[in-house]
This record gives sequence, structure tokens and C-alpha cells, in this order.
Amino acid sequence: MTTPPHLDQLTAEQLRQLAAQLLADAAEKEQTIAQQGQTIAQQGHQLKHHQLLNDKLTQELAILKRHRFGKRSEGLNSHQASLLDELVDADIAAIEVTLSKPVASVGATSAPAKCQPKRVPLPPALPRTIITHEPDNTECTCGCQLQRIGEDISEKLDYTPGTFTVERHVRGKWVCKHCERLTQAPVPAQIIDKGLPTSGLLAHLLIAKYADHLPLYRQERIFARAGLGIARSTLADWVGRCGVALQPLADALRETLLTQPVLHADETPVPMLSPGKKKAHRAYIWAYCSPTTAALHAVVYDFAENRAGANARTFLEGWQGKLVCDDYSGYKAGFQTGITEIGCMAHARRKFYDLHTANKSQIAEQALRLIQQLYEIEREANALCADERQRLRQHRSKPILNSLHQWLMTHRQKVPNGSATARAIDYSLKRWQALIRYCEDGAVPIDNNQVENQIRPWALGRSNWLFAGSLRSGQRAAAIMSLIQSAKLNGHDPYAYLRDVLQRLPTQKNNAIDELLPHHWKPDAV
Repeated sequence: MTTPPHLDQLTAEQLRQLAAQLLADAAEKEQTIAQQGQTIAQQGHQLKHHQLLNDKLTQELAILKRHRFGKRSEGLNSHQASLLDELVDADIAAIEVTLSKPVASVGATSAPAKCQPKRVPLPPALPRTIITHEPDNTECTCGCQLQRIGEDISEKLDYTPGTFTVERHVRGKWVCKHCERLTQAPVPAQIIDKGLPTSGLLAHLLIAKYADHLPLYRQERIFARAGLGIARSTLADWVGRCGVALQPLADALRETLLTQPVLHADETPVPMLSPGKKKAHRAYIWAYCSPTTAALHAVVYDFAENRAGANARTFLEGWQGKLVCDDYSGYKAGFQTGITEIGCMAHARRKFYDLHTANKSQIAEQALRLIQQLYEIEREANALCADERQRLRQHRSKPILNSLHQWLMTHRQKVPNGSATARAIDYSLKRWQALIRYCEDGAVPIDNNQVENQIRPWALGRSNWLFAGSLRSGQRAAAIMSLIQSAKLNGHDPYAYLRDVLQRLPTQKNNAIDELLPHHWKPDAV
């Protein structure tokens, strides 16, 4: 240990150097303390965020459980009640999976394990397929040959339409007699940890629910006829856990879609019944998709509690491109922030079609003939590239549009204000600049029919599942249906796609998640 010199023995220059050194040491310590304080503050902020999220999810979970298991007097018929119960069960499962993540990330003490009900063995009469899992190498690191001393067996339930089968997974136990080292093949990763269903059964469950619009109570009956009754609450639990697992893939699909320069957008109402309330209110599903001529074939659904334009602005935040949409005012704010409005000629045509259907209007018939000429040109343009399509439109479509515009202006002066004919003409004249922008870019479609076709499954589903049980269940349906519908757009069998994705997702690296998106997925990966 060095003894410090006496200050009265130091020269003036040495005193200055010592003072400078002490000041530097003090500054360094202050910087270290500040950095540590900043780190502690960040950790505290993160902990507070997770605590708030935890409290929010815990409260939501309590409300759902009170609805599911407590007394209630809602005037719902048996089918409506069963539909809501299965949605609540799925929400409970999804929240429980989500709750476990933030708790673990902040180092909090894990909650005691729940008492799980004992699983009933699968019926011995079901056909079984034996799948063996053995170590890649049966030689110990010490050089001795491993000896097989036993095996672990687990069974997974698989399903093909009308038939249950069992996958019997056999994991041999190998031991080295010299060093007593036990070697065993690892347990295959799966979406539901230690779960009963295979990825094939889960894929069938999701496809039946979200593509074929079969509520879980109907699937419960179908499974019972196939020889194995699976409780509806169990099916709902599987749906909820799959929804959480597939959400990152749906998020990645949204990010990819927002790289496109041209998008379609539309929205449609969906009844939503909040737990504890007797009446359903009108929620909305928003759909965004790429044009048919784009290289990317994808559609993303966004479920929201209302039709506020803020929903579209939030989804499209940061995106600046050409948006094909109808005349709904909710999109207007985006046109002030760099988004270019593209009108839908099909909507303009529909006004005249309805007018002609109602009273055989000759004015409407003339408008329909002119618009029909535009669509005949588009049918020819479908096989062309974007540049050729743009030149064809400029050469042939633009003169027709000029004639149509002059025709609309002339006849608008001849019809009284407030009449059905005036309203049909005013719709086109009001949006004329947006309606003719498709001629300026061959990548832009003439109408919004593409997204209306993609939103049709929701219209079909409404007659089967009646309502969305909660905001969470609606968002889960939007995510899963985005993947299913996008798989269809890319020519894939949605069941084969989901089965493979659910099989690979547990071991897929986060930086390679795009490989599982519908437009990148290859059928031969199955």
C-alpha cells in the first residue's frame, strides 16, 4: 500500500496535478453512479410496465372467470351461451399464456403450479402410429458403447376428418455402464407444452373454426361421432394457446404488407358481446390486402371495437402509398399525411346499377355502358405488365373517362337536386380525381373488389358464430384468419400450411420467422 505524500511537501505543480486527478476520479465515479442510476431507472420502468400489464391481464382474467363460472342472468339461448362460453375459455387460456411471459422477464417469483386435472388415457382401440426417438450417437463420450435400459412413452392425439389416430412417441433410454451417463433423445418441441394434440389436430381445429365457421360446440359433437369426446373447454384452451403462438407470425405478415406501394382497404361490421353484458354492440373488422397484380399475395385483418378512422390511421401509421378505398370519411385523415387516395370504380358503377334496377333509368343505362367499356379494357390489361397496362389505359381508357366526365357534367344540370339520379352522378363527380388516378399507374387497380372478396369470409361467418365474444377473441380471429386467407391467396391448402407452421414454429428462430409466412412457405416442407 502506497503512503500518500504530505501536502505541505508537494510543489505547486504537483498540487495542481493531484487536484486534477482527484477531480477526474470524482467525475468518473459520478458518471458510473449516473449510469447505474439510469440502469436502475430503466429496470424500474420495465418492472412497472410489466406490473401494469400483469394487473390489466389479471383483472381481465378475473372478469372472464367470473362470467364463465359465476352466476349470470343474461337472456341468451343455449346456442348463444355455448358460443360465448367457448370464446371466454379461449380468452382465459390466451391470457394465462401471456401472463407467464412478463413475470418471467423481470425475474419475479413464479407463481405456484396450478393443479392440473389428470389426463384420461386415450382409448386403446384407436389406431396407433409408433414414432421412435433415439440418440444420434449411442457411443458415450468416454468411449464405451451405451446400453438401452428402457424408454419413455408419450401419446399425441391426431385427427383426419372422421378418424382419430394416436402418435405413440417412444424415447429410448441409453446408459453407459462405465460412467453411468444417461442419454435420451430430447422431447420434440410443440405449440402446447406437454399437450395432447398434434399439429395436425390443432390445424384441423383452427381451419374448422375460422375457415369453415364451425363453432366449437359443433366440433365437439363431430369429434364425439368420430369416437372420442373432447370437452369444449379443452378445445377452447387449445384455440387460445394457438392464437398466442401464431400472433408473431400475423404481426410479421402485417409488416410485410405495409412495404407494398399499393393497398386495398375496407371494413365490415361484426357484432361483439362483452362478457357480463346482455347486448351485442357493433364492432368492425378492417381488411387490408395487396392488389391481384402485385408480387405479394396477402391480406391482413384488424379487429376493432368501432369504426373510428383512428383504427385505419393506427394500422397504416408510417405508410405512404396509394390506398384503394370507398368514400368512408375514416380514411380521409390519412390523405393529409402522404397517402394517395384511389377511388373505386365499382362503387361508382353500383350507384348507377341500383338506379337502373329500381326504375330502368335510361341515364343510368348510358353510364353503365361507358363504365363497361372501361372494364373491357381492364380484362385485356390483366395479362400485361404494369408499364404496358399504364400505356394501354392512357391510350384507350383515358378518352372514355373524359367522355364519361363530360357526360356526367351535362346530365347533372338536367336532373333535380336530391333525386336518386343526382345522388348517383354526384358520387362520381365528387370523387372524380380519385376515380381516374388508376390510369396514371399500371400497378393500381380500377376498383376495390379484391379486398371485398377477402372480407367475404367474415360475412359468411357471422351467420354461424353470431358474434365475437370479446375484443381479444376478435383480434385472435383476425390474426388466424389473416394467415388462413393469405395461404389461400398463395394457392396453398390452408390445413397443410397451418399443420406445418404449428409443427415448425416452436423451434423457428425469430430472425427466420418470415420463412413461415404464406408467400414464402413451400408445400414440400410438410
